[in-house]
Amino acid sequence: MNTKGKQIILFDGVCNLCNNAVNFIIKHDKHDTFRYASLQSDVGKHYINKFNIDTQLLDSILLIKEDAVYYHKSSAALHIAKKLSGGYSLMTIFLIIPKPLRDFVYDYIAKNRYKWFGKKESCMLPSPKTKNLFLDQI
Repeated sequence: MNTKGKQIILFDGVCNLCNNAVNFIIKHDKHDTFRYASLQSDVGKHYINKFNIDTQLLDSILLIKEDAVYYHKSSAALHIAKKLSGGYSLMTIFLIIPKPLRDFVYDYIAKNRYKWFGKKESCMLPSPKTKNLFLDQI
């Protein structure tokens, strides 16, 4: 699949919170900005290796821009929000908060996400309507 001009979101495919976040992003991505792959997929592993991403960050959502720059944790979430319709771009005001403080909150939620929101046995399967947004090969 051609990802030229698209930003790639790598997410935890078995996390209910992460899956709901991806569905939310799809709904509010009116400019067709993003493509998606689970961290557990071959595509996810490709990008992890390509960018030498620290595997300790894998409890995080990752945003890959311009096939070179990536963001993780709160920075990824806020850079994603910047591209969404419905006023969510206003959330980028939180980028003025120091990253360690933002990531402390993010890490607390990430640490408890399975307990609070549950976990799937396998990665989510996209609906026929959204299947073209998910990367299944490089």
